[in-house]
Amino acid sequence: MSLDQPRAARVTLAPLDPDHLPVLRALRPLPEQEQFSGTAVTILGDDRAGIEVHVILAGGAPVGLFKVDRAYEDGRHFAEAGAWGLRGVMIDARHQGRGIGGAAFGQLPGYLRAAYPDLRRIWLTVNCRNPAARQTYLRGGWIDDGTLYHGGAAGPQHVMRLELA
Repeated sequence: MSLDQPRAARVTLAPLDPDHLPVLRALRPLPEQEQFSGTAVTILGDDRAGIEVHVILAGGAPVGLFKVDRAYEDGRHFAEAGAWGLRGVMIDARHQGRGIGGAAFGQLPGYLRAAYPDLRRIWLTVNCRNPAARQTYLRGGWIDDGTLYHGGAAGPQHVMRLELA
């Protein structure tokens, strides 16, 4: 972190609030990250059944978002039947480098337990060419058992899970 880059304001997680939509639609990842996460517009436009969008806030302002997918195992052979997944994780480029991702993922287990009391495990994949994201997930308690998923459009992905039980 450079001296001129301030640390993040208090980071919290919240369900999508329609009042956040104008700000969320303007968020963009770094150009090289878009292939992994998509943009806020594509994440918000995912209207498949079972998808719920959640917001990452810093100082009360939206700076990122992610999706919880209740039908994650569809077409994936690494997750058990009925598995849920975390998808479309994105922090706006202007807010990166301030510890927001780490703070958000540190809170994620408790947040998911409160939001989904019956959820015992959640999965995600992270592209092998995105080691910074993988490290953030590992620091947040995600487990990588070495399995790779080869069905992603942007190349092989590490399969990770978070135990919530």
